[in-house]
Amino acid sequence: MNCHVIAIGYGNELRSDDGIGQRVAKALHLSNMKSIAVHQLTPELAEALANSDLAVFIDACLMSESSQVQVEPILPASGNYITAHTAEPRSLLALTQAIYGYCPPAWWIKVPGVNFELGYTLSPIAETGIAIAIQKITQIISRQ
Repeated sequence: MNCHVIAIGYGNELRSDDGIGQRVAKALHLSNMKSIAVHQLTPELAEALANSDLAVFIDACLMSESSQVQVEPILPASGNYITAHTAEPRSLLALTQAIYGYCPPAWWIKVPGVNFELGYTLSPIAETGIAIAIQKITQIISRQ
């Protein structure tokens, strides 16, 4: 791996499977990678994105949306900037592009979860998804 990668895992760790993104970010220990675990995506992350060669966003999704870990390349949202203090990955990339004139190629990893109630425990589906997400992130980075 010859590039600077930023992995941003986000979600609410106090709501069980919603904390999947943060758990993945905390479990990533790859060289030349900056891994950030946050509650939500905020405009302050734009500077770190602008200084990266590749970005990976990790979040939970409802299992009803997909039963598999989803991996999709994403581009900045056209004309859709952050309108509050929180954002979704495409809006954050658009903000980064607007401010710094550059945003890195990016991937969005969505890991299915089933339990979004108050609590710290992950469901078995989320635990399996975390392992798969780490494997998929490693594959994306190795191709760079």
